[in-house]
Amino acid sequence: MKLNLPTILTLLRIVLIPVLILVYYWPNSWTNIAAAAIFAFASVTDWLDGWIARKWDMQSRFGAFLDPVADKLMVAVALVLAVQHQPTQWMSLWVSVIIGREIAVSALREWMAEIGHRSKVKVALLGKIKTLVQMVAVTCLLFREDFLGLPIFAIGEWLLAGAALLTLWSGLDYLRAAWPSLVDQND
Repeated sequence: MKLNLPTILTLLRIVLIPVLILVYYWPNSWTNIAAAAIFAFASVTDWLDGWIARKWDMQSRFGAFLDPVADKLMVAVALVLAVQHQPTQWMSLWVSVIIGREIAVSALREWMAEIGHRSKVKVALLGKIKTLVQMVAVTCLLFREDFLGLPIFAIGEWLLAGAALLTLWSGLDYLRAAWPSLVDQND
């Protein structure tokens, strides 16, 4: 395996996970800002590594495998931190929907690849919109404080609810695309 810039950025996201946790729990008044900045930086590297890989033809099998793993790990950890800060039924529901859908869609993609139908469940525009809303929501939830008179945490909660609904919608789209293969008796 040869490391290239997109793969290094992906590995950096994985390395940032324990850093995010340590910073989040560090007993200082600025740690919420630092945690939000770490997550926002990781979100930008998620977009950047894919753009670099496509633009300069640096795509690799390892990178294609590792990128969604890094994304899902970072988001799941950040969502768990958010629920720990605000352990309400709604927050728990939205986080469970998002994490559960990620696990289900990952399993669906793996199974579809196994039967040679991976292209039926490739990432669609709706999934990209869901990811953008989710990344902004999580950044707001980690930031937690009002900023310029705006209730950032409350905005994050509403965006998270929107991301959860988009998550369900995109998950149903993936399931609908895969359904003929799922019920095909010849596979």
